[in-house]
Order: sequence, then C-alpha cells, then structure tokens
Amino acid sequence: MKGTTAVVRYNAGNIQSVRFALGRLGVEPVVTDDPAALRSADRVIFPGVGEASSAMRYLRERGLDTVIRGLEQPVLGICLGLQLLCASSEENDTECLGVFDERVLRFPPRDKVPHMGWNSISGLSGPLFDGVDEGSHVYFVHGYYATTGPTTTALGEYMVPFSAGLSRANVHAVQFHPEKSGDVGARILSNFLAL
Repeated sequence: MKGTTAVVRYNAGNIQSVRFALGRLGVEPVVTDDPAALRSADRVIFPGVGEASSAMRYLRERGLDTVIRGLEQPVLGICLGLQLLCASSEENDTECLGVFDERVLRFPPRDKVPHMGWNSISGLSGPLFDGVDEGSHVYFVHGYYATTGPTTTALGEYMVPFSAGLSRANVHAVQFHPEKSGDVGARILSNFLAL
C-alpha cells in the first residue's frame, strides 16, 4: 500500500464514501482531476454514480478520457466507473472509454430497476478477489449492466447474468460498491491497494 492513491474527481464521482473506506484502511487518497497528478499516482480509483453521457462529456472536455485510457499503474473502476471503461452504453447511446470490449445495456423493464441492495457474486478470478469466498454478498445500485466476456472476473445476476467484475492488464473494475460492502468490500479494496 505504499505510494499515492488518486481518486478521479469528475461530475459523477461517489467520492466521499470511497475516501472514508480508504481512510478505514489507513490510506488518505488525493482527490484530483489534474492529469499530471493522475499520471504520477501509484494507483488510481475511478468511482462513479450518475449518468453515462454527461460523465463522458465532462471527461472529454477536460482530456481525462485520454488520461484514463493511457494510465499504466493499477486502476480500479467502481459502478459507473466500470460502465465508462466499457465500449459503449445504452444510456443515452454513449460511446465510452473502450478499455473493455463489453457493452453496457439497460436491465429489462420487467422487474424492479435499478438493481439495488445486496447480491451474491460468483465465478471469481483475478487479484481483486484473492481471499473472497465464492457467493459473497456485495452492495449494488445500478440500472444498467455490462455484458459478460473474456475479461469478466466476477458474475452477478439480476434478471440476466452480468459482469460484476472486469479486468484487463492493469485495469480492474467492479459494478458493485466495495466501499459499501462491509468486510468483503474492504478485502477487495485492500487487494487493489496491494497491487
């Protein structure tokens, strides 16, 4: 956990709860939208709660889309952060960052949307989930979901199976909120901080 942890500040960030969760782990992050600070951090967290097209517009206006795509240190996307790292989102027909090839789709409107509350994750793989039991419960709030594919590292299910975790090279992402997921979430954040 040495070095600096930066949290991307933008108009859809769920920053306070992430800061508090990191603080409980003994980490005081730098919250910034400065490209140089993001590039020089030892790891970067890309949180998010909100709407995809306005978030992407904000990122593009400040050149943060290019910065995030070019980061070489460990990166963790959370919730909307995961969705923005995908190729595209049905939410207002948004082209996203394209780090992952998965597409983001709206849940079928035949049940309660958004998917909100505790749900289990399965098919766990990769370093984020070291020491996390299969079937562990984590906290979700989302009306859109990422499709599954070769970069899926955790599965969730709500009407349809979806990617609860994605990973490619240095970039990892989770659809759920580890900062609100108790001991399981703390373990996942600790695993990320150790990368």
